[in-house]
Amino acid sequence: MRARGFTLIELLVAIGVMALMAGLSWRGLDGMARTQSQLQRRSDQVMTLQAALGQWSADLDGMVQLPMTPALDWDGRALRVLRRSTASPGAGLIVVAWSRRSVDGAGQWLRWQSPPVVTRGELQNAWSSAAQWAQNPSDADKRYEVAVAALDEWKVFYYRGDAWTNPLSSDSAAPPVASAKPTGVDVNLPDGIRLVLSLPPGEAIGGTLTRDWVRLGLGGGKS
Repeated sequence: MRARGFTLIELLVAIGVMALMAGLSWRGLDGMARTQSQLQRRSDQVMTLQAALGQWSADLDGMVQLPMTPALDWDGRALRVLRRSTASPGAGLIVVAWSRRSVDGAGQWLRWQSPPVVTRGELQNAWSSAAQWAQNPSDADKRYEVAVAALDEWKVFYYRGDAWTNPLSSDSAAPPVASAKPTGVDVNLPDGIRLVLSLPPGEAIGGTLTRDWVRLGLGGGKS
């Protein structure tokens, strides 16, 4: 008896079924890969934002007060902080600034840090450079900035006189340091600083995020 083989139609049907199964399997694998990629991206965004908020608190915790030198300034565009350098003991001080700027059509929260300064002249230059960077940064200034996170809007409030107030408002309990040039001892540091971030939709964390910082040594939190 002669063995019977597959007909051409049977082969075509079998090939079509295998092609369909391969296509379905590929779509399933592609969907899993896309989901994994999205989860990884959102996880990276959350970790980046957490690191940024930790750096924000660390900059404020490291604030240094010197005679005839401002330690903190909010001008409505940038928050500038004079703080200790973490590079090594005796490395000097650094000026740090936080601001928001549109980068490639999207709002970005940015952090700027000066090189270590050891003289009053270097400190004055770094303090002024931080303000200039927030207003109209040069290419040289941008070398010291880091894009932290996507950001639509941000606000800063000071806690003074048992109330949260706008640092720039005329009825604030104590006037903020407004001069870019050191003119006196800053005895009006706020007891706390409230940071309010408006995060864009579509990110891992969206909506409004509030972070309170309390000056070291006061004891207890204020909210």
